Amino acid sequence: MSQLYFYYSSMNAGKSTALLQSAHNYQEQGMRVALFTAALDDRFGVGRIRSRIGIEAEADTFDAETDLFSAVESSMGQTGLACVLIDEAQFLSREQVDQLASVVDLLKVPVLCYGIRTDFRGELFSGSARLLAIADKLYELKTVCHCGRKATMVVRKDDRGTPVFAGGQVEIGGNDRYEPVCRRHFRAALSTWLRSRSRGDARTHLSAGAE
Repeated sequence: MSQLYFYYSSMNAGKSTALLQSAHNYQEQGMRVALFTAALDDRFGVGRIRSRIGIEAEADTFDAETDLFSAVESSMGQTGLACVLIDEAQFLSREQVDQLASVVDLLKVPVLCYGIRTDFRGELFSGSARLLAIADKLYELKTVCHCGRKATMVVRKDDRGTPVFAGGQVEIGGNDRYEPVCRRHFRAALSTWLRSRSRGDARTHLSAGAE
């Protein structure tokens, strides 16, 4: 029976590696699969899924306007599809997740989604939130914080490597920009950032008063 799967994690947990291994397993048995990745993440080229250990594959891209049900239906052809695999699933919209659910329910094709659960502010991505709500199966891919605990969060760093908690939700980057951390160190970094902001505001007010 076809099902909708969501494999979620923090950064650096091997999501792309797991996706590419799953695709290989199907293809090794002579089965066709469809791979999709977010168009906005073109660090390795448009339509490329690449893992941190160096393996990669070509994929179709999706953006906010993509109807994934229609895209999958068009890809099926006469031989059909054994599986659909979605990289960067956090960037899916709520509607696109529902389209993938329809792929499972109506086209009878299993869909495997891989993505990050929360952003650098500790808030759910829209795609991840919808997948957590309606996926048939949920699997956590684990990685570790620098302290050795399980990393469940991610912090964004500026050009100096300092954690920041302001800015747009989406900013593409790798280890130079993001770090997986446990909840304890996420909260510690947030507290430090808030204190630095408070000191900066205080200095601004003092300077204004001096004038």
